[in-house]
Amino acid sequence: MTPLVSIIMGSTSDLPILRKAAAFLDEMEVPFEMNALSAHRTPAEVERFAREAAGRGLKVIIAAAGMAAALPGVIAAMTPLPVIGVPINSTLDGRDALLSIVQMPPGISVATVGINGGLNAAILAVQMLALSDEGIARRFNNYRESLSAKIVKANEDLKKEKYSYKTN
Repeated sequence: MTPLVSIIMGSTSDLPILRKAAAFLDEMEVPFEMNALSAHRTPAEVERFAREAAGRGLKVIIAAAGMAAALPGVIAAMTPLPVIGVPINSTLDGRDALLSIVQMPPGISVATVGINGGLNAAILAVQMLALSDEGIARRFNNYRESLSAKIVKANEDLKKEKYSYKTN
């Protein structure tokens, strides 16, 4: 099975955030791979990965990093594939990583989700894949419908909460 999505993290300390992405891709039945590559400590491996990604059949790359957070931008500079950046809260409440990822120069774009937004990165990747895959689109639409159902149920459960001055 050829992976469609690659989840890349600057170090395995980012894994807790990216497990949410992996779990969602798994739920959506999207083949994926996970690797740790550092733009600063393994630059040759990052370059090889980025230049070979499209040829290996990958369609979307999720790249997470904290602090200087160069990984998503470096990968985006060397591949035509869409790159989704996940800023990791490692210092400065993750704002340093967020600004590093979102402030890309013209021509080298990185879609950026919120700080520690691994799940949203996977959701965005699935939305991209759903444009050309009816099975993924169907599974994603079912997921979206389940979100609505959860809120409807939560609202019904709130009606059971009793307080002296609560009117509904």
